[in-house]
Amino acid sequence: MFSKVNSMGLSGFKAERVFVECDLSVGLPRFDLVGLPDSAVSESKERVRSAIKNCRLDFPISRITVNLAPAEFRKEGPIYDLPILVAVLLSSGQLTADLSRSALFGEVALDGEIRKVNGALPMVARAKECGIEEIYLPFDNREEAALIPGIRIFPVRNIPELLKHLKGEERISPLPPLTFEEISKKVRNNSDESLDFSEVRGQKCAKRALEVAAAGGHNLLLVGSPGAGKSMLAKRLPTILPDMTFEESLATSSVYSVAGLLTRETPLIVNRPFRSPHHTTTDVAFAGGGTKARPGEISLSHNGVLFLDELPLFSRAALETLRQPLEDGKVTVTRNAVTATYPGSIMLVCAMNPCPCGFLFDPVHECKCTEAAKKHYLARVSGPLLDRIDIHVQVDPLDADALYGKSEKPEESSAEIKTRVMAARAIQRERFLGTSVTCNAQMTPRMVRKYCTMTPQAKDFLVKAFTQMNFSARANDKILRTARTIADLAGEELIDTPHIMEAIQFRRMDNFGR
Repeated sequence: MFSKVNSMGLSGFKAERVFVECDLSVGLPRFDLVGLPDSAVSESKERVRSAIKNCRLDFPISRITVNLAPAEFRKEGPIYDLPILVAVLLSSGQLTADLSRSALFGEVALDGEIRKVNGALPMVARAKECGIEEIYLPFDNREEAALIPGIRIFPVRNIPELLKHLKGEERISPLPPLTFEEISKKVRNNSDESLDFSEVRGQKCAKRALEVAAAGGHNLLLVGSPGAGKSMLAKRLPTILPDMTFEESLATSSVYSVAGLLTRETPLIVNRPFRSPHHTTTDVAFAGGGTKARPGEISLSHNGVLFLDELPLFSRAALETLRQPLEDGKVTVTRNAVTATYPGSIMLVCAMNPCPCGFLFDPVHECKCTEAAKKHYLARVSGPLLDRIDIHVQVDPLDADALYGKSEKPEESSAEIKTRVMAARAIQRERFLGTSVTCNAQMTPRMVRKYCTMTPQAKDFLVKAFTQMNFSARANDKILRTARTIADLAGEELIDTPHIMEAIQFRRMDNFGR
């Protein structure tokens, strides 16, 4: 007999519909699995065989052929265990059910338990697009799947429970749909919100740079002596960024779902990611890859912050992988026969010392680095990468008065700064309505010419600065984007000279030995 069951699979980051076809024919008993399976899928035969027997069902004594169609992409992982088992039961006549509008996926244990799999969120979203009306998946994947509206989700703990449901003996209740607000509240209650800008003393210039970066989505470089507070400032950047929208949360959560990083406590990413990989991280870990082209640090920072501390210590190969996502907002990984394109719209925040010892601009400590050592240290970061960073700011060490002195005015909290950031982002949302652009940093060259309108005085000032400082065309656009954000924070429609001056000050790389 022949049977066909709908399932879902992953080709890199993209979810695809998969048809699990099973045929029982006369011949010597054997179990063949075709359709370009990897080793984990091929092992499904043994898991399905044992699960059927241990659930007190009859494993067919005949020639069994299971095809995973289409065969044009490689099938990976144990997600096909459940549909293969159900297809075998349908073909052998032990189960009668209409599953033409349903899809199944999940790993099956030897005792019939159905275990959690990676990538449930994008697979359920794709199933809905394919016209699937109901989906059966592991119980532990239920919360991330319940966010997709318009499709009935049946969480299943084990094979006997599923069979009783399909036979109409004991129905499984479909999950009630969860709203983004409900799950956001749950996740945020479990998150650590101890970081706040009110804890940062002084550093007025650096705080201003972080505010401008957050308001326009700009990349940022912090340069200063060891202990000046570069990491402390960077870790507080997410506290002033706008809250994630449902679409942003769903896109980021899909990456984490594929990577297997969603947990029961965090079934959805609702806070903007803050990833801080060590400087020994390889280029593959940055961009993604491996034998199965898994997402890397860039994609895991999607719609959030990628923080690189001690920037010159990262390998040149790893840093160069950043150039494509900083321009295109995505990263394409090709490994053997697998090609995957992952989202990579990130805010890049970097921190570095101005020299190997770190005390080049320190007012107390003396720098003892040779000129050759300084040049070699700075040369570890390429000019093209630095040119893609909009804002460069020097972080000076605090003196005793700034650290211990009594201030008449308390330091601004993250909430106060975030209010101004949100007001600037609201202006940008209205400006870019109907486009895929969400903030000033993402403006195309055509948008820069359209929206970065300057006063005559500001234009004259920028032309003189362009000539004297020998800016590149990319640097000129970066200055205009940053100036547009500064004007938005001020509530100004036109970019004026003070906005251009501040934006240029954020681009002055000669302060850092270049």
